Amino acid sequence: MTSPTLTTATAAGVATLTLNRPERRNALSLALIEEVADALAAAAGDDAVRVIVLSHAGSVFCSGVDLAETAAQGRTLPADRLGGLLAAVWECPKPVVARIGGLARAGGLGLIAAADLAVCAEDATFAFSEVRLGVIPAVISSTVLRRVAPRAAAELYLTGEVFDGRRAAEIGLVTAAVPAGEVDAAVDRYCAALARGGPKALAGTKDLLRRRPADTVRDDAAVLTSLSSGYFRSVEGREGVAAFRERRDPSWIP
Repeated sequence: MTSPTLTTATAAGVATLTLNRPERRNALSLALIEEVADALAAAAGDDAVRVIVLSHAGSVFCSGVDLAETAAQGRTLPADRLGGLLAAVWECPKPVVARIGGLARAGGLGLIAAADLAVCAEDATFAFSEVRLGVIPAVISSTVLRRVAPRAAAELYLTGEVFDGRRAAEIGLVTAAVPAGEVDAAVDRYCAALARGGPKALAGTKDLLRRRPADTVRDDAAVLTSLSSGYFRSVEGREGVAAFRERRDPSWIP
């Protein structure tokens, strides 16, 4: 599923979706939002894909929604479709890794926060620039406020100030900030580690990370004990235990 504005490639179990509008700072147009959502769904449904990477062409990861389309005030604005894309990334049953080699702004930060893991260059820059446009970072809060420390969110949302990759890691927006020349290697390491997990176990672990606990520890432990037993008794769980005991790779390793 390759288009002029989104390129896709799959190798060694990793599907890479690359935003390819560098001349528009990889702004999220209505068409690009739809293309990313479709490519994400295709990768999620492909048994050969174990990990999905969101990447970018050029020096900008994503500058947010397309302001040219927004200014045209059509019946549907890019912001109207952004929430669906963020939810699709967040709910994807396969691990999603964001690769940020440069600038990211506004809606692009919502996309980063939606990913399970995010690696950026230390000198990458970020900003919640919405207030400086007279709007608010509403849609992206569905993912950003689940990642970013509250005091940092208040400061950066209200001021719109630019911050770097190190600060992004400190506040929880990204997983790791590394020197610019090491971004690809860091992403590759995460992808290799993720691919060693069982596909159903990875999906189940994503659900586990986002579940609401029961009211008491005893009740929660009972629910989780049943969940754990189901995974140990599953085909994938039995294969994983057998592979460990036999000192071999499990059958799902790409």
